[in-house]
Amino acid sequence: MLLQPKKRKFRREFRGIWRKIAVKGTSVNFGTHGIKSLESGYITDRQIEASRVALARLTRKIGRFWIRIFPHKPYTKKPPEVTMGAGKGDISHYVASVAPGTIMFEFEGLDQDSIQKAYRDVSSKLGVKTKLVEKHI
Repeated sequence: MLLQPKKRKFRREFRGIWRKIAVKGTSVNFGTHGIKSLESGYITDRQIEASRVALARLTRKIGRFWIRIFPHKPYTKKPPEVTMGAGKGDISHYVASVAPGTIMFEFEGLDQDSIQKAYRDVSSKLGVKTKLVEKHI
């Protein structure tokens, strides 16, 4: 089941503007390692689900993971070969808007090789450049 909000007051939203850097959600709070966004972008519900499956497979018996982003924003799209005008399109999917510095995923309980493998697997499924970060105590 793909992630999406339960209820919305308004069905459609404007795309908005990209902010410079993230203000909230910029530190590793739950796990020991995190995956941080280095650029602005939309992470789709399918990308989050693919990353969740990859993390679940790697942390099956020994580790834990947390997903720190949620796709709240509806993304509309018009059908192919439709002329301009006639209103905004229907909702195609939901996206999470991330700014540079946002911690998207966290995990703990893995050895160094598994951490690198988890980072490679998850970052290849995302549409933004990422970085592996550690918790600073």
